[in-house]
Amino acid sequence: MNVSTGGRRLRSRGATAALVCAIVLSPGPGYAAPGDPDPNTGQSIEDIRDQLDGLYREAEVATEAYNAANEKATEQEKRLTTLRKDLTRAEKRVKDLHALAGAAARTQYRGGDLAATGIQLLLGDHPESALDEASQARQAMRGLVNVSETQKTARQELSEQTEAATKELRKLKSSRADKAAAKQKIEKKIATAERIEAGLEEEQTRRLAQLEKERAKEADARWTESGGSSGGSAGKGRGKAQGPGGGTQVSGAAGKAVDFAMAQIGKPYVWGAVGPSSYDCSGLTSAAWAAAGHPIPRTSQAQWGGLTRVSLSSARPGDLIIYYNDATHVGMYIGGGQIVHAPRPGRSITTAPAASMPVLGVVRPGV
Repeated sequence: MNVSTGGRRLRSRGATAALVCAIVLSPGPGYAAPGDPDPNTGQSIEDIRDQLDGLYREAEVATEAYNAANEKATEQEKRLTTLRKDLTRAEKRVKDLHALAGAAARTQYRGGDLAATGIQLLLGDHPESALDEASQARQAMRGLVNVSETQKTARQELSEQTEAATKELRKLKSSRADKAAAKQKIEKKIATAERIEAGLEEEQTRRLAQLEKERAKEADARWTESGGSSGGSAGKGRGKAQGPGGGTQVSGAAGKAVDFAMAQIGKPYVWGAVGPSSYDCSGLTSAAWAAAGHPIPRTSQAQWGGLTRVSLSSARPGDLIIYYNDATHVGMYIGGGQIVHAPRPGRSITTAPAASMPVLGVVRPGV
């Protein structure tokens, strides 16, 4: 959509969001049907909605790529730290063995004996035994012949650890590059969508709000038609967590996860965030299940790939519904055909129909 910049200032995203909420919650004057084309641009409100949805979808795909790269980089940094510590120890051992070999050579040249203490401290499994030099002298002297072989082994270990650290550093740099590229794409898509939303006329904003309400009603109907669970009566009367649509209650870890997620309603979506003041979609679900004592993978794709899958018809509160073929969005089922989720930039954590997006499948943490 072409956004005019002459004669009016772009409204901020916050102002637009507030306007949408005000329109949804309060009655307003009549307006054209959503399908009518905009008189200024020729685009229908569905076209505008689809354009915005597409931009935010691309931003979400990039967000999952960012999250995955961030997780990978974090693990690689830990691994690299460990390798560097191992490398430091290996370097010290090679240095000490080199000094020991020199001492042995000098002692042999002088025709004397090398005290057992130094050798046992370096080569022995129990350095404290070196205190008994008298009883260990002969054994230590015999150990001298192993110094060269020990040096060779230590140098080999040093070489291997150096190579491993170098490889891990290359991987880390690659992950950071992936993360930076994903961040750039996210910010670009969000900025484009925000410009479109900020440039909407008041009438267009009203029509978009109406369209979203109609789509929500359609999604509720689709959930029932698709055989989706209403939540049944699992755990009824035994827990606190309750889905707004079906009155379903659930106890245990799932109940704690649902309670946590519901308590975050109203907090903003921020890509890459895992709380406590903001979340993205998988940041919310991973934080909720961590609060319930069952940590799960960070990203929606890893949640889909790593958790137990269940049928759509058996979904119960606490389960995670994964959306889109690439598993790039996730919400937590709360019963009654509803989810709680972090929708997208510019929106806050909220409840929504479980069928408001294309469902890929359902996974159940904690089993």
